[in-house]
Amino acid sequence: MSGTTTAAAALRRRAAGAGANRWVVLVVLCVSLLLVAVDATVLHVAVPAVTEDLKPGGIELLWIVDVYPLVCASLLILFGTLGDRVGRRRVLLLGYALFGVASGLAAVADSAQLLIVARALLGVGGAMIMPATLSILRQVFPDRRERALAIGVWSAVAAVGAAVGPLLGGFLLEHFWWGSVFLVNIPLMLVSLPVGRLLLPESKGDGDGPWDVVGALMAAAGLFGVVLGVKRLGGGEPVGSLFTVLPLVAGAALLVGFVRRQRRRKHPLVDLRMFARPAFSTSVGCIVLAMLALVGLELIAAQYLQLVLGLSPLETGLRLLPLTFAAMAAGLAGARMLRRFGPRRMVCAGFCLTAFAVVLLTALGRTDDCALMLTGFVLLGFGLETTLFGAYESMLSEAPPEQAGGAAAIGETSYQLGAGIGIALLGSVMNAAYAPALSGVPGVPESASSSAGHSLGEAYEVAARLGGAAGAALRHAARDAFVHGLHVTLLVSAGLLLLGAVMALRLPRVMQCEGNGPVEVPAQRDAAESRVSV
Repeated sequence: MSGTTTAAAALRRRAAGAGANRWVVLVVLCVSLLLVAVDATVLHVAVPAVTEDLKPGGIELLWIVDVYPLVCASLLILFGTLGDRVGRRRVLLLGYALFGVASGLAAVADSAQLLIVARALLGVGGAMIMPATLSILRQVFPDRRERALAIGVWSAVAAVGAAVGPLLGGFLLEHFWWGSVFLVNIPLMLVSLPVGRLLLPESKGDGDGPWDVVGALMAAAGLFGVVLGVKRLGGGEPVGSLFTVLPLVAGAALLVGFVRRQRRRKHPLVDLRMFARPAFSTSVGCIVLAMLALVGLELIAAQYLQLVLGLSPLETGLRLLPLTFAAMAAGLAGARMLRRFGPRRMVCAGFCLTAFAVVLLTALGRTDDCALMLTGFVLLGFGLETTLFGAYESMLSEAPPEQAGGAAAIGETSYQLGAGIGIALLGSVMNAAYAPALSGVPGVPESASSSAGHSLGEAYEVAARLGGAAGAALRHAARDAFVHGLHVTLLVSAGLLLLGAVMALRLPRVMQCEGNGPVEVPAQRDAAESRVSV
């Protein structure tokens, strides 16, 4: 009896120690997520300062912001499956190192081209970090209730990271140069590397079948080609231009080849049969549309607040804060709303609420309307997170349990790809509406108007060089043109959101049930929560 009691006590002590280690691991992984989340938004408030210092062209400016989520989205499948083969902790630690080096390179970049390269390397590091952290988190929290709590913390950190990004960027820009927004990553990575090596457990997948590196590279190259073509079209390149058509055709061909290759393989990187399920494919489309609207509008809103209203970077970050707080509130209420209303009504309502908020923001003009902006941003954040939560839960619960990992990778990729395409598409719409409004400004030479048509920041520089009445006229016209472009972009975004509401009608009316009650699916539901505003 005494021996049994002693053995039981020893087991309890070992369990308690394992539990303590799990929560320490959670802290380390949350630091990783915080870095990736902050880096996705920290540059938004620094765009005007980057424009003034490096003087990038319109397309270069889009690439500076867009290349990070695009590269990250392109490589998630590659590094997620690589971690299953060689070890997730190993890939995570390599991601830490690359993220730190790329941050230093971005901080000292003296040209737009070098900054684009550094941001691309940050995307590679982010793609190594994100899937590895989620895989390790699932491993160290085998109990669903503990895992639910852990991913709840993970979700909160993601939302905090999205909110801290603009605030941190604004604070640093008030006191230092724009490159300082990248330097904060370095000390955290220097701590995370040894701590992660010491505390994080190593894990691998089951290892069935060979790793399809060719397929992963085809997907990455295909995504790059398609988005590059979209960017060139948005930058005013002729539709028939070789340098526009070639990336589009090549990218589409590679993606078609990737799909055919995955269908033929016995052990594909992505099991495409999941897309035959209407709820799954619809949810993926809803995630892409929701992120397309959110990230593009956040970037344009940051430029509006600074360049049109003249707010400081820190004030800009504070103005964007209600959007993230509203998203956090929607994430906390998401599970209850989903059980009560079901995926179809929840996602439809989220899209419609977001579209209403976007149309409401078209009332913004050259003067500051704080109440209107606060109302619009709160409705925008709550509506979009409601949409994302419902779409993620429906997607993950629709996938068979043995394909949950592939479903999570698809969700991550669609999230990041929607963000990348959103900046490219809505930025291109903005440029297309802004530039023509500057032609024929009275008293302003045509060459000056053409230069000012690249961006509002460049217009201010041209106006400063002109000086006098001509400079004042150009500055006034450029500000009006930007507000006009903002309104056009908001209306296009509202149309896309309403398209998402129609698409969501294909989702299930109620949550899938198991037995006589609704399935809680804590890990899957909370994985949806973990995507709050990253």
